Amino acid sequence: MAPGVFHRPIALAGRWVSACCDLLFPARCVHCDADLGELRHGQTLCPACRDLLAPPDWSYCRRCGAGVPPGGESTLCGMCRGVRLAFDRVVSLGPYRGPLGAAVVRMKSRRGDGLSRAVGRLLCQRQGEWLAATEPDIVVPVPMHWTRRIVRGTNSPDILAGMVACHLGAPLADRMLYRCRNTFPQTRLRPRERMRNVRGAFRLRTGYDLDDLRVLLVDDILTTGATCSDAAKALKRAGASMVAVAVLARGTGDSPQTRGAW
Repeated sequence: MAPGVFHRPIALAGRWVSACCDLLFPARCVHCDADLGELRHGQTLCPACRDLLAPPDWSYCRRCGAGVPPGGESTLCGMCRGVRLAFDRVVSLGPYRGPLGAAVVRMKSRRGDGLSRAVGRLLCQRQGEWLAATEPDIVVPVPMHWTRRIVRGTNSPDILAGMVACHLGAPLADRMLYRCRNTFPQTRLRPRERMRNVRGAFRLRTGYDLDDLRVLLVDDILTTGATCSDAAKALKRAGASMVAVAVLARGTGDSPQTRGAW
């Protein structure tokens, strides 16, 4: 009997089942619910939403992630010049306003987990070169306090960090860093108050050795940088030689979406 004679009917049956599923349950964009049609495989965002959530013309400061005019990416911007930040560089997908800002808010509930995976994949696609340039030895999500995690049922940075780690082929340490106290929501505080609020809020669990390792810290939003900066301090105290930050959205602290994020 010819090799593969049993495989042909199985393959045909598989394609038939897949076609039936596409007909009965057409793939929809997780952001706008548009029919994805032939884009089903490997994509859960339609082309229009990909451009809305990740503006192709987004230029940002490589030090703090804030938006800058084209050509100003390599210099310190007005928002981070003179400010002490414990992390070394930032990779951001876009500004925390409009569709991206609204999407990040949706991702803060369990129903937004699918959107978190889709936008995490988009971050890897649009900013993959800059993510790879951080050359991380390990990827770490910014943790949520356990009491808030119970209320929400999810932590979008965990999902985002998993997508980034898989894309880079780097180890994911989603249990290494933890919040040792439940801090007051940052969005209700002024910039200086935010720094005091999160001071000493992060610690490493025992059993982790970061001696001279490069760490990529992943969060959903960066506004003043207070949270990521304090987390970076904890990582560097444990021996990390470099801490870069990857975020979806860079806020400025003055948008209604930022004030209502928590």
